[in-house]
Amino acid sequence: MKWSEICIHTTNEAIEPVSNILHESGASGVVIEDPQDMIREETALGEIYELNPEDYPEEGVYVKAYLPVNSFLGETVEEIKQSISQLSSFDIDVGKNLISISEINEEDWATAWKKYYKPVKISEKITIIPTWEKYTPVSTDEIIIEMDPGMAFGTGTHPTTVLSLQALEQYLKEGNQVLDVGAGSGILSIASVLLGAEHVYAFDLDDIAVASTLNNASLNQVENKISAKQNDLLKGVEPGADLIVSNILAEIIVRFTKEAYHVIKPGGYFITSGIISGKKDLVRDQLISSGFEIVETNKMEDWISIIARKPGQ
Repeated sequence: MKWSEICIHTTNEAIEPVSNILHESGASGVVIEDPQDMIREETALGEIYELNPEDYPEEGVYVKAYLPVNSFLGETVEEIKQSISQLSSFDIDVGKNLISISEINEEDWATAWKKYYKPVKISEKITIIPTWEKYTPVSTDEIIIEMDPGMAFGTGTHPTTVLSLQALEQYLKEGNQVLDVGAGSGILSIASVLLGAEHVYAFDLDDIAVASTLNNASLNQVENKISAKQNDLLKGVEPGADLIVSNILAEIIVRFTKEAYHVIKPGGYFITSGIISGKKDLVRDQLISSGFEIVETNKMEDWISIIARKPGQ
């Protein structure tokens, strides 16, 4: 089968919404080519990527997706262009927003994309490995998360995910009940269980994300402690969570901070990530307005994670 590679030259801030647009348009794979990866390769423990600098933009990022070549391709590409352009109305900087199309064979894609995913140590304890890589733990207390990103979700090396994992490692307590809002590939749900959570309820509006969470939970043999289902943020969720983690856009986080405050127990933590630097105050102010106290704010590259706490206990 022939596939068409669509490449969008955009900004770090627009990665998540652009990726979502591509996925909803039927993309069979998304790759992020971020020049910051070149820096991370030099500073990380061990080899992460075998990267060619010529593949990367001097500024911004490339978001690439793969669509089947068929009679609807032209119409699909036009819809993608319109949807991405409309992101500006949500105060999302799409940058250059240059779009190019090229053709690629399925067998070339199926093997080439895996070069982007190698074992990587995320935090003091956590190392993420893709399913096709062999890895020997370097310490007895190392937590290994095995991920199969399929051709739609990342393996956890994006700064927003790293910030979320580091916060979970610090604030999650043994026996916690955890809610993962916008679960995606399920990596934060899996990490929560491996860090000691009693049970995790993973929510995502995308049914493919729910299936990915369940698949990755099974790979890591924690499926009995993760309940994943399609849900719109925290709608209909009963109170009783010890910790909520959400790695999604700032514009989405501010929509459910009041529900999060209602659902979480007194003394519980709300870990938010996926926040571009320019939206930090927006999220911070909304959390405070909803009743939370800000415990910590962390930054990695252009991304922010805010840990909030519900007063009490």
